[in-house]
Amino acid sequence: MRLLLSKRAILFRIVCLFSAAALIGSIWNHATEAMLLAASVLLLWHYKHLFMMDRWLWRDRKLTPPNGWWSWQQIFDGVYYQQRKSRRKQKELQDRIRRFRDGAEALPEAIVVLSDEWSIVWCNKLAQLLIGLRWPQDEGQRIDNLVRHPAFQKYLNNQDFKEALVLTAHHLEELVLEFRFVPYGESQYLLIVRDITQLKQLEQIRKDFVANVSHELRTPLTVVQGYLEMLEPGQLPDEAMWQKIHPVMLDQTLRMQALVQQLLALSRIEASGPVQHDRTVNVPGLLQYLQQEAQSLNRDKGHTIEFIIDEQLVVKGSEDELRSAFSNLITNAIKYTPPGGEIKVSWQRQHHKAVFSVNDNGEGIAPKHVKRLTERFYRVDQARSRATGGSGLGLAIVKHVLSRHNSRLLIFSEPGAGSSFSFSLAAEPVTSQD
Repeated sequence: MRLLLSKRAILFRIVCLFSAAALIGSIWNHATEAMLLAASVLLLWHYKHLFMMDRWLWRDRKLTPPNGWWSWQQIFDGVYYQQRKSRRKQKELQDRIRRFRDGAEALPEAIVVLSDEWSIVWCNKLAQLLIGLRWPQDEGQRIDNLVRHPAFQKYLNNQDFKEALVLTAHHLEELVLEFRFVPYGESQYLLIVRDITQLKQLEQIRKDFVANVSHELRTPLTVVQGYLEMLEPGQLPDEAMWQKIHPVMLDQTLRMQALVQQLLALSRIEASGPVQHDRTVNVPGLLQYLQQEAQSLNRDKGHTIEFIIDEQLVVKGSEDELRSAFSNLITNAIKYTPPGGEIKVSWQRQHHKAVFSVNDNGEGIAPKHVKRLTERFYRVDQARSRATGGSGLGLAIVKHVLSRHNSRLLIFSEPGAGSSFSFSLAAEPVTSQD
């Protein structure tokens, strides 16, 4: 229990001290001198305890207070009590700050704590990555001195934070960031920065998808509509006209049908549940059937097509989806390889994996196009794709099929040296027929 200093007790002790000094001094007729001596002793005694306190507070490393007499012991104990209380408060504050920082570090957004003068109080690691801050070197720096973008400067000066600011990162050109200021505490702001690059890309893909589908369907519909408008109601076309328009209308109708079928196939793959890997797919038999289709498709191309198939190698997965992946890769090689080219289709075991590959000696693809080939409706050459009847969805379907079979499409191509499309299935589903 903490005792409080009593004014009466202190006054009583002082009176008793000087009374005793006066009484003793009066015996030898030196009462004044005795009282002065008592005052000097009392002063020295207080200074001694002051030095004890100074040594304890500033030089000693001990937490426990020194031993003092009378009122000084209460002072030592009071200081010691306040120190313990301050340490507990400091520890609680540190724990709260650590929890706040741990929570801020766990957020998927970059967090910067700013003062009312826009100086940096604290930032998490993601802020260092996204907007190039350095901690703790940038502590106290104004945020507009570090994010030197004219739009950001204007946004900060206007202080109209109802709408977020979207910028491209100054140190990473392909990174799109969203800046949002939120009032925080007393005269402080939280700057929240989100990486919305993927959202922007998805939005652009969606716009491109709608535009491409509309364009792909509008072109054949315009052709068919134009020929139908040439015919009078109830009037049949003559033989010469019919021989001219019939192949074109049929070709455009088949083109629309193929596009719709591929769109449905892609939607069905994306919407379907997980692949059941307990069903065996007879890939050699499937490839023999696709080989016949390839020979039929190759009649007017004059390619040399070679199939190298391991007859004992089967896998587990979805037969319909794998057939779609195989067929799209083989068909693309036939369509986009110049007449008279060489195409090699391989299905072989490599260690504990089943590897499917399609290689050709065609024109090849520039590196800037390779990474975008699996995007929907992406074409290296628009004119050539339409001439060959390509829809731009084949490799997108292959990508989704392989992702559902725990695999991915590998593309190696060089202009003038041909292309190679391949993928491997995981070791677990690979088996051998007896």
